[in-house]
Amino acid sequence: MPVKLPLATSFNAWLKGLAKTFSGSVRLKLMTLVLAPLLLGVPILLAIVWVWGTQGYDQLLVNKVSSDLGTARQYFDRVQGALGTRLEGFASSHRLALALERGTPDEVRRLLDEAAEEQGLDYLLLLDAQGQVRVGGKFQGAAGRSGWAVVREALQGYPRHGLEVFAPEELEALAPTLRRAAHIPLVPTRNARPDGRSVEERGLMIQAAVPIAGPDGLVSGALEGGVLLNGNQGIVDRLNTIVYQEASLPLGSQGTATLFLGDTRIATNVRLFEGQRALGTRVSKAVADRVLGEGRVWLGSAFVVDDTYVSGYQPLTDTAGQRVGMLYVGFLEAPLRDALYRALAGLFLLFLLVSGLGTLADLRWARAIFRPLERMNRVIARIEAGEESARVGPTHSRDELGRLSRAFDHLLDSIAARRWELQRSAEELDRKVAKRTAALEEANATLRRAQQQLVMNEKLTAIGELTAGVAHEINNPVAVIQGNLDLMREVLGDAIEPVAEEVRLIDEQTRRIHAIVTKLLQFARPGDFAGYAEAADVNAVLADCLVLTRHNLNRGKVKVETRLAATCSVEMNRGELQQVLINLIVNAMQAMPDGGTLTLESRDIGPGDWPAGSEPFEGALLHVQDTGHGIAAVDLGRIFDPFFTTKKQTGTGLGLSISYAIVQRYGGRITVDSTPGQCTRFTLWLRRQARYSAQPTAPLFAARLITPDGG
Repeated sequence: MPVKLPLATSFNAWLKGLAKTFSGSVRLKLMTLVLAPLLLGVPILLAIVWVWGTQGYDQLLVNKVSSDLGTARQYFDRVQGALGTRLEGFASSHRLALALERGTPDEVRRLLDEAAEEQGLDYLLLLDAQGQVRVGGKFQGAAGRSGWAVVREALQGYPRHGLEVFAPEELEALAPTLRRAAHIPLVPTRNARPDGRSVEERGLMIQAAVPIAGPDGLVSGALEGGVLLNGNQGIVDRLNTIVYQEASLPLGSQGTATLFLGDTRIATNVRLFEGQRALGTRVSKAVADRVLGEGRVWLGSAFVVDDTYVSGYQPLTDTAGQRVGMLYVGFLEAPLRDALYRALAGLFLLFLLVSGLGTLADLRWARAIFRPLERMNRVIARIEAGEESARVGPTHSRDELGRLSRAFDHLLDSIAARRWELQRSAEELDRKVAKRTAALEEANATLRRAQQQLVMNEKLTAIGELTAGVAHEINNPVAVIQGNLDLMREVLGDAIEPVAEEVRLIDEQTRRIHAIVTKLLQFARPGDFAGYAEAADVNAVLADCLVLTRHNLNRGKVKVETRLAATCSVEMNRGELQQVLINLIVNAMQAMPDGGTLTLESRDIGPGDWPAGSEPFEGALLHVQDTGHGIAAVDLGRIFDPFFTTKKQTGTGLGLSISYAIVQRYGGRITVDSTPGQCTRFTLWLRRQARYSAQPTAPLFAARLITPDGG
């Protein structure tokens, strides 16, 4: 009668037999190695990819909408600041001062209406020193405006701007059209907070007020103006265009922007249906509680009107710090989410296909390995029987690969030792070659610098000899001109007054011709000359330069724009400064053969304006900018080199070199930025107190190429 073993004993015996078979079979081990990644690793890897992919993609979307929200807020703040700036300009204008001094109330009202239309204001009021409305609006009696924070600040002499919520009655008093423009019917919106109102009649206003100074310099009143945001689609459309430029949202997603008064959309490009904006719809309760209630930014997915958007909401506060609305930007989530799922699905299918094909290839390849292994095993058995030196030590593996490892261990060690010797020799050779190459490169660089310096010295010597030869020939006709000018003054006497300014400029230019010859000699032999400096008004010098070049600029159809705000004088020879500026103006004019715009700007050097590598100093900053063809990238680094010119028929290549030497002589700097095909801008840093340079050095590379995308 057969004896029945307990079930546990039978299972243990089966496990021991399987382990023994597995430990002695290369075939089973290879099958396990091949199938384990497919049965265990692939599902785990796919799950990790899915989780990391979706989480990373969600975080990427949140980061993008956060960046978009920051860009939108910066633009919205700039819109408010620009309103205050424009109002300040009008408040300080001559035409307003003249109207207040001589005009009638009707004339002042017409001027305010014109200014409001020019500056895009929905209303503009003229207030007296007590905040009472003098002109503007539909107010009855003496209406006081000092209750508004921006008006109070303006009456104290401080221009201010900010957001304010206007009641319907206040809008009606300003203009009936404003009340009608602010009127927005509320649209029932899913998930919104309960609200018993059916209409939003309040107005969200960008309000600005600036002081008006009287003849005694004290505040005599103020200007108050504002822009109504209710229904102001122009602002949100421009905001949306700036944040979501073309191709910034691939895969069919759409960007949107919205301004909220409370939780109600008062300006938006979100659509209810084809052609109609979602004005009067309201934000969800969850978003309103977090943004309006807690004052926190909302970033993430949110249901907007009729679809899910990756959204960013930021609270808007009035001048008292109270939360009165929200700024929103966002883009459709569905197209991006669908694209993610399609990409992950395609990746998973490809992963499974590659894994399956790889498994089949491994199995086929494994079968080809078994037969050579068996033959190698028989060879190893013979080695074990007679060649003991082939053994490399004990091993725990009992299969054919274990025996193979013991047979080849010594061989592999030998190969590894030889490889190490070869690698060490190769590394040593590489070090020697690299050291020798570096030495050769250094020697070549030194040789090139010496050659360049030798060529430069020869050119400077030639300049000195040539200039000394022609200086006499140039100075003779200049002396004749100067003598005739003196004779003209004596002969004409007082009759010369109508052209006295022109005669003075001719006189100056004769002296400038002499100075140019002298400076050319100074450029060639700077040690033989010493510059004379004086306190020069950069604005006056620029004005003189425009007088001298106006005829050529007009003939070349060049429009000149000036922004001369510098108040600091600079210590520099006036004629040399004029020489530098005229050279830059003429170069700019020649870069615009078909006409263009020449911009001349001056201002005092402020914090952060100092050139790279320079310590802070006081002085003036000058910009000369054209809208010409720009400077090619290959030429940009050489424009300050002596004798380098792109005007092969007419240029000498010394203008910018001399200008650089003149500016550097007084401790200043000159740089150039250029966008090929668009513009070129030269920048001069001039010191209030000159720091003289005894010997001009070769120009530091002070040029920068600007690519069309701003890089």
